[in-house]
Amino acid sequence: MTRNVTRNVIRSVTRNVTNGAIKGVLFDLDGTLLDHRGAADAGITAWVRERAPGHPRLGEAAALWEALEEPHLAAWHAGECSWQEQRRRRVRALCLELGLEVPGDPDAAFASYARHYRDGWRAYPDAAAAVAALRGFRLGVLTNGSQEMQEAKVRAIGLHGRVGPVLTGEVLDGRYKPAPACYTGAAAALGLAPQEVLLVGDDVAKDVTGPAVTGMRSAWLDRLGLTPPPEGFPRITSLTQLPPLVTR
Repeated sequence: MTRNVTRNVIRSVTRNVTNGAIKGVLFDLDGTLLDHRGAADAGITAWVRERAPGHPRLGEAAALWEALEEPHLAAWHAGECSWQEQRRRRVRALCLELGLEVPGDPDAAFASYARHYRDGWRAYPDAAAAVAALRGFRLGVLTNGSQEMQEAKVRAIGLHGRVGPVLTGEVLDGRYKPAPACYTGAAAALGLAPQEVLLVGDDVAKDVTGPAVTGMRSAWLDRLGLTPPPEGFPRITSLTQLPPLVTR
């Protein structure tokens, strides 16, 4: 029964996704404005190559690292461990999987990876133009990363002061996507009701269907354009398609 009620709520909200005035837009960050996957893949590959030149499974490192990301970040979001501890766990788990010596100082090991990762921070080519085209709307970034790091990313890709406040669970009372209070809190930070805001992002559960239960509208950014969108939700394959969606 609960599942059916939730589905009906989502359908009733998304059926009218372009009806009513949108006054604010929230951007996801990683995978939406910033190419997190490209930076992380290059970073962990460089890190493993430094530790074990010629490792026979070097080509698998990026996929293994990606698989470790979500469960350990989820543990941090749930309060099961600290931000630093989830990093340590990821380093240990990757080393065990690849048969590398587990570092005695996992914090230093992660910091070494992080330097490579930061070197790869790049905005997607469509990000700046989309932000500029939405001048006049209240803008913000809603992301599940750490506040300090996500603010650093926004500065690194040249969007500081242009894309509004960076909102993470650390400034939203410990609420992370897809918790409904995360979306309502983010809308409030823009001085708007959820129904006046559209969220765009690449994660279906966190950026598309999650906001709908609060009345917030959303659009799925599917850069590869390979998968049909969830029923009732618009899909865009580039941020260049966002301004027309918001303003029509």
